[in-house]
Amino acid sequence: MSSKTKRFILPEDEIPEQWYNIQAEMVNKPMPLLHPATHKPLKAEDLYPIFNEACSDQELNQTDAWIPIPEEVRDMYKYYRSTPLVRAYGLEKALDTPAHIYFKNESVSPVGSHKLNSAIAQAYYCKQEGITNVTTETGAGQWGAAMSYAAKVFGLDLAVYMVKVSYQQKPYRRSIMQTFGAQVTASPSMSTRAGKDILTADPNCSGSLGCAISEAIELAQATPHCKYVLGSVLSHVSLHQTVIGLEAEKQMAMAGEYPDMVIACFGGGSNFGGVSFPFLRHKIDGTHTDTRFIAAEPSSCPKLTHGKFEYDFGDESGYTPLMPMYTLGHNFKPANIHAGGLRYHGAGTIVSQLLKDGLMEAADIPQLESFQAATLFAQAEGIIPAPESSHAIAATIREALKCKTEGKSKVILFNLSGHGLIDMTAYDMYLSGDLQNYTLTDEEIAKYLKDVDVLQ
Repeated sequence: MSSKTKRFILPEDEIPEQWYNIQAEMVNKPMPLLHPATHKPLKAEDLYPIFNEACSDQELNQTDAWIPIPEEVRDMYKYYRSTPLVRAYGLEKALDTPAHIYFKNESVSPVGSHKLNSAIAQAYYCKQEGITNVTTETGAGQWGAAMSYAAKVFGLDLAVYMVKVSYQQKPYRRSIMQTFGAQVTASPSMSTRAGKDILTADPNCSGSLGCAISEAIELAQATPHCKYVLGSVLSHVSLHQTVIGLEAEKQMAMAGEYPDMVIACFGGGSNFGGVSFPFLRHKIDGTHTDTRFIAAEPSSCPKLTHGKFEYDFGDESGYTPLMPMYTLGHNFKPANIHAGGLRYHGAGTIVSQLLKDGLMEAADIPQLESFQAATLFAQAEGIIPAPESSHAIAATIREALKCKTEGKSKVILFNLSGHGLIDMTAYDMYLSGDLQNYTLTDEEIAKYLKDVDVLQ
């Protein structure tokens, strides 16, 4: 390959046939999920009332490193995979850095983000089980859009609870979901007990992913032949997303390089795990021990950088299992930043254990820095990134500028998890100077963590 080759795409027959399950090869496995009533370790069958059985089994599988991708799912992947690995020559030039910057462009999926990789799998498994209805939550709407499309493909009826502030900020994502046939409700709503309780306590509540999860689970449990599906946090979602990193691994070899750093934005962990876990296995087995893995989260929701590693609920009302994770507390009320997909109080159990063991690191990014990075990237590479993905770009720029200062050439790979063409309201606000940074004090974080301490 010429050193000036910009895009690397795998042939169809090299699209992964298996997902990579990092749990099987971790030296320290994630601690068990606990039943919310008994506080005893969960078995897969304990999850069956909420999730489809296949995903429940995958969630707790700490034995099999490779999970076969069903052929029907892989056939759907072929509509848009492999996604390109792109050498960001324009960004390198703009930064005047010796770093070699690559990005995995997941924005080319039919719905514009990486979320479809798991949505297709979850919809397939639900259909195979004879399920007719599914419920879910969505923050900025990328997951809701992906699940709406996947549900339509497999003939499922979908109800989506969309965080109220994003429902108001991002009307076109709501329209996308409705175009694919989903029912979309702003959360918190008066349609569930969880929503009513939250609105009773705070009539002006703008919502959170924890709240929307509670509503979606409650509806699933009250609806015949219905299961709940979700787009991040849990281990089976990150499992499905490893198609990203498995492709990137082959594509980096095509480019003749191996990453010194792998970077992704972080909300619950699905796109970070998707791009990083296949490379992390080489750190675990001692092949590439020097590679750094950086999760870029918003400064206004800094569970990895300022949270506490404890057992906590994944939702606001306590319907989910107790999960060992870095958390800001399940009652945490995030600021109304435009990166709605990152406004979640906790981190997935795998990532939490990896961070605890020092196998990865985290960086917190202020909102204005993320949009400054997004604008520079758009001007240099011609792609307007999603506000969520912009956090990964900001962290990449930080590291590339360090390379410039130190005079070192490093290879940086980041995941462009989605485009921002439906987020232009946020860009309008940034360009007109109407966006601001949000910071949390130690006192504010401690207030929300008090509720977590009670659970221990």
